[in-house]
This record gives sequence, structure tokens and C-alpha cells, in this order.
Amino acid sequence: MQVPRILIAAPASGSGKTSAACALMSAFQARGMSVRACKCGPDYIDPMFHREVLGLDSRNLDLFFSERSELTEGFLRHASGADLMVTEGVMGYYDGRTLDSDAGSSYDVARTLKTPVILVVPCRGAALSLAALVKGMAEFRRDSSICGLILNRVPKMLYPRLKDMLEQELKKYGHEIPVLGYLPEDEAFHLESRHLGLVTPQELSNLKSQIRKAGEILSETVDLDRILQIAHEAVELEVPSDKAAGNADTGSADESIRQLRQVHPVRIAIARDEAFCFYYRANLELLERMGCELVSFSPLADETLPADIGGLLLGGGYPELYGKRLSENRALLQEIRESLKAGMPCLAECGGFMYLHEELEDAGGNTYPMAGVIKGRTYPAGRLVRFGYVNITPKADQEGILLPGETIRGHEFHYWDSTDSGRDCRAEKPDGRRSWECIHMDGGLFAGYPHLYLPSMPEFARRFAGACRNWQERGVSGEKDRNE
Repeated sequence: MQVPRILIAAPASGSGKTSAACALMSAFQARGMSVRACKCGPDYIDPMFHREVLGLDSRNLDLFFSERSELTEGFLRHASGADLMVTEGVMGYYDGRTLDSDAGSSYDVARTLKTPVILVVPCRGAALSLAALVKGMAEFRRDSSICGLILNRVPKMLYPRLKDMLEQELKKYGHEIPVLGYLPEDEAFHLESRHLGLVTPQELSNLKSQIRKAGEILSETVDLDRILQIAHEAVELEVPSDKAAGNADTGSADESIRQLRQVHPVRIAIARDEAFCFYYRANLELLERMGCELVSFSPLADETLPADIGGLLLGGGYPELYGKRLSENRALLQEIRESLKAGMPCLAECGGFMYLHEELEDAGGNTYPMAGVIKGRTYPAGRLVRFGYVNITPKADQEGILLPGETIRGHEFHYWDSTDSGRDCRAEKPDGRRSWECIHMDGGLFAGYPHLYLPSMPEFARRFAGACRNWQERGVSGEKDRNE
């Protein structure tokens, strides 16, 4: 499959790759092109930024969560019908899961997907040293795939000289890497505050205007046609052989799912508003392929759960910013508490887990009552409590119906902690050097701080969908009995 594509990388975080990537996508959108976005790593914020501000489909590309063949297959599915795929890197280009490894890095994703790389080079306070930096980046791995440079924070008057110097110096060492343009010093490229949970609708509108302006500026300072040429020079991607072999069954599998939805439809309520907005797209796609209809509701605004549901998804987000409003929606809190205590299946992650506690303390020290399903309270720890990838395995004495003995992969990143984070599972870092207890697992309830990546253990998703279907059918049967 021929997919025009580029990956925007940088030597380190804070170099301007998010500004460059978003401005590029906006500029190509303004040309009427169908652009799709991706983000390396497990981050939620940038994909959400791509969707909310740019209006683009965006998905994570993560080589801890996915095998290479799965990553490629998912990327190709996401790319279907797109004129251009723009992937935003993570951290520095070669920075991987551990200090001394490039595994899972932007470079690892680029080589897996055979994607040309545009390196964003921060230039403030440097000149000839930039040539040494780029030379080192290009030579650190033989297959670096660095095909072009965008210079960040460069004055218009200095740019022609800087471009000529860099190209000539790199040519001395055998590197024909073109400088494709520059990002000038302009407020339009300052996206340091893009924490969408902190913005009002007006601020979101301002962000859209800001990105649109950044795209307009970049259209004048960057050679978009040359970038498109590089994107179109990307080699064809092949559907992984194991996936291609399974394509013969795709039609029958899709038909089975359609029949399943008709005969045994299952509706799962999913919390979606300013307080709950973190969901891996791949998780939702997997549940939908298993016959689930995801029905959105707002814990901030809706007084009741959607009708005729069999389960509940409470994703991550920012409940700590909306404690008062969440606590004032007493009718919904009571319904959720009663439904879960009666056995309704529920997957609650991070912010959703916090919502299920008896109390939530905000950054100002105010405490608000929550759903009361989990005993205890959540509170600001004043630091990043746990961060990074984890393998989650139930403890030997646990018999959970969703995860009976296997391991599912996830990620943690939170500044709030709980008086009871759960003891039914153990989270272990991939290198095995650190582990801790986590997760409340009780029947169909699976709640804790880790964000799960369901495709890493599809059977977990299948069991959850099955439990929701059983609960929904039980409710339908009970309603019929009452009516009779």
C-alpha cells in the first residue's frame, strides 16, 4: 500500500516538534488535502489536541503496546483514503523505553513504518554547532531516515545564511539533507499550554485560530511542495503476512459481528466530557469490532445513565478540576453506585477510578463526595506518583473474570494518589526492576490508575463485552418480567 507519510522528530522534548507538526497539518488541510495524524508513544494529550483543535483523526503508534506487525496493520487501516499521514514523534528522536535503548522510540516507529523523517532543529543561541548536532543525529543510526530539516526560532534575515551553511557543512560529510524551511519567533507557535482540560470553549476557539495562523505563516516559510515530495517517496508498506493471511476471513468475521449486534446487541455507556476524555482509539475500535455500541454520556451534565446499557466505561481525564460539579450531580452518582454494586460491569481508569471513590480532594484542598464504590479518597500527591509502561498481572489468589491469570499492558501517569489503589493485581515495569500493587477487581469491575491497552490482551476485551452483554440481557429479561 502506497501511503504518503512523514514523521516529525526532534533532538529532544521542547524543540518545537508539536508546533511544527500541527502547523504543517493545518497548512496541508488548507490546501484541501485529507490529512491523518498519529502520535508516537502512549500520550493522550497530543492526539486529543489533533482531534479537538485540528479536527483530525489521530491514533497512537506504540511499540510497547503493539507488535511491529500490529502497528503496521493499524497504521495502514488508519491511512486508508488519506492524502498524507503526519506522525508526531515523542521525546528525542532516539529516546526509547530505557535510558540506554532506542526500543519504542520515534526512530523505532519510523524504521518499522519505513517513514521519512523531518527533523525540527532548535536554533536559538547556536550556529555552526547545529551542523555538528544534525551530523550526529544522521549518523547515530545508519537507517536514521532523516530526509529534511525545519529550523525552529530563526529570524527571517538569518535564515538564508543558516540554511546555506547547514547544507554545505552536511554535504562535506556525505549528507544531502535539505533545509526545508523555518519557524520564526511568533506567538502562533507557542503551544506550551495545550492541556485541554484547562481550557474553556473560548480558549479552545483561540487555539484553533492560533494553529490556523501558524499554518498560514508556515506556508510562507516552509517548502510544502518539497515535503510532499518526500512523503510520496516513502516506500510501499506491505500488510504483515499474518494479517494478510487473515484477510480472507475478514468478510465472514465482519458479518459475524453484524449478526451479533442484531441478535445480541450490547450498549456500553462511555463517559465523555471535559472531565473524562482519555481513551485509546484502538481500545474503542476493538470493543466495537466485538459488537459493542458505545453510547456517550456526561458525568458533568447528564442526570441519568443512557437507557438499556450493559456496562460502563469511565476513562481518564481531569475529574480533579471538576470536583464540585461532579459531586453536585447526585442523581447520577447514586445510579452509578447502585448499578455497580448490583454487578454492572465497569472498566474505570485513572480519572474514572478517582470518580468511583468516596471522596475526591482537589488542588485547593476542597473535598467532594463521589460515587462511593471504592472506599477511601483521592488526593493531590504534589508530585508525579507513577509514570511509564506497566505489565499488569492478577495476584495468584485472585480469580477475576476479566483477567484470570494473564497479563495486559498499560501506562500510568498521574499526580493524584489514592488511599486505596487496589491490591488485586501487580503492575511491573517492563525491565522488572520495580513493581507495586494496584487494581480493584471484583466480578465485572476492573478499576485502577493504569490506562489499559486492550489490544495487548484482546481476550480481556472479549470477556468485558461478554459480561456487559450478559448484564444487559439480564436487565431486559427483568424488565419483561415486571411488565408481565
